[in-house]
Amino acid sequence: MKLSDTFTKKVITTGPETTLVSVARLMREHNVGDVVIVEDQRPIGIITDRDLALVLGADGLSPETPVQKVMTHRVLAILDDSTIFAATKFIREGGVRRLPIVNDEDRVVGMVSMDDLLWFLGRELFNMVEGIKGEMVVK
Repeated sequence: MKLSDTFTKKVITTGPETTLVSVARLMREHNVGDVVIVEDQRPIGIITDRDLALVLGADGLSPETPVQKVMTHRVLAILDDSTIFAATKFIREGGVRRLPIVNDEDRVVGMVSMDDLLWFLGRELFNMVEGIKGEMVVK
């Protein structure tokens, strides 16, 4: 099973010349906390709602600044045919909360977040407990 089959959250993308205000509007319109910056659907950067708050509020950058000036350029992405275990490990070791999912051609096909993984793993643990409930002895 591919990650994009399990985590079907639509990933929002835009180009590097998009302004910060336009990125903020995309986040609001699609109710997401991140936007992946792409060229030819290949990730070249990522920006989060926290990044926007810091550069617009604390750093005082113009809302018309192109996102490429402030995006995180080192994009950690995970291959679509990776396991859920690999995604949790990658998030932990990379110190990130979100990972774009890419196909064999390095094109963005989805997004997996720490919240998605916690929900998924919690559901799986619940299913396991339900499966052995009859075997449990309460003292």
